[in-house]
Amino acid sequence: MADPEPARIVVHLTVTAAGLRAALEDAIPHTGEGTFPLLGSDRRYTWERGALEVEFAQGRVVLSTKVRAVVALPLEKVEVPLDLRVEAEPIVNAAYAVKLQSVDVDVTSSDTRLFVADKLTGVYGKIGDGISGKLKAFGYDLRPLLEEAYARVSRPIDLPMGEASACARLKVLEVEAGPTVLADGLEKDLALVVAPSITLPCPDLHEDASPELPPLSNVAALTSGPFTVTVPIAARYDELTRAMSLAFTDGKLYFSAEYPQIYLEKPEIYESQGAIVLKLHLAGPIHKLGIDTDLDGNLYLTGHPAVVDNELRVPDLEPTIETRGFLLSLKAMTDGDRIRDESRAALRLDIGARLHDARTKLGDELTFGSGGGCFRGEVDRVEVTGVHAHAAYLRVYVAVTARARASFPCASSAQ
Repeated sequence: MADPEPARIVVHLTVTAAGLRAALEDAIPHTGEGTFPLLGSDRRYTWERGALEVEFAQGRVVLSTKVRAVVALPLEKVEVPLDLRVEAEPIVNAAYAVKLQSVDVDVTSSDTRLFVADKLTGVYGKIGDGISGKLKAFGYDLRPLLEEAYARVSRPIDLPMGEASACARLKVLEVEAGPTVLADGLEKDLALVVAPSITLPCPDLHEDASPELPPLSNVAALTSGPFTVTVPIAARYDELTRAMSLAFTDGKLYFSAEYPQIYLEKPEIYESQGAIVLKLHLAGPIHKLGIDTDLDGNLYLTGHPAVVDNELRVPDLEPTIETRGFLLSLKAMTDGDRIRDESRAALRLDIGARLHDARTKLGDELTFGSGGGCFRGEVDRVEVTGVHAHAAYLRVYVAVTARARASFPCASSAQ
């Protein structure tokens, strides 16, 4: 298979208790009113709640607050304190919203006057039902931040290669979510399942636009911690040829001290059976030790590409059997090893910028703030795991090991 296997970009998502409390403060009304029947007539009640307290117990969110209620009983208005307690299970649904399910609202009071009224009319239930409806409709939207991350991951890495242009892509196939952990906040691992690929030439982005963020898929488990994604990058053979030509003077490389007029020229690089072949034209006169001839022929060297110190090289470049025999047949030619060494030294291409782009894709590009949250990517390791010669270009596999974290609200340390 030409492209690397699909991988998961794992994001540790945290919604802090403070952030959840602030969202619930906005969602739950601070005041309310209504009527209830008593002794043949409707009686009015109003209530006003205090600040919410948020705790977590046995996999559920526990909300509590004090409520001041004013109830119109016969002959008087009674002001009594209420205790409001809500227990609910937090989930992240397919639309990337934190929701509360299995909502239980309990309203109690130690005041016996309201206890009697509640027995007759269900005042507690009326207050509780109004709050319960708001909680069931509550949603803490995570989509803006994750949409931005999705767009950044999906954006191709441009790989300019001379007159041609390629691009590496991490196409997002789906987004998975692991179980929810409650620890002074809501924590959850998300994973963007990506399919790395490389395209030459790079398609028109308007014609190949990325789809919308796919629905969230809840799964039984995700592997937490650092993740590794293999990003493919590419280089064309004409790039190597131009880079090698920089070592030539006026298109010629003089390599022999004993025969200073012979030279190498016209480098040409191509692939054969997974290896790199370097074709060089050898030319120049030899007039020494009774030899009077003009060299004019092609030499061939072959080897396997590798990346060394951010440079694409062919460290095992050696003359082919035919070329080695040709050099040995020339009694005047004693510089076969020098040709090999000079070719190895000249045949190198700096791909540091492309390696940097692969690193940036899962580091700096994934560090941003959006939608009230922060996303942060940190790269721990970059390793070239393979270099493969194809007919039209060289494909380099870059394994990037990184970590990603999203937090709501945006903490100052994550900005």
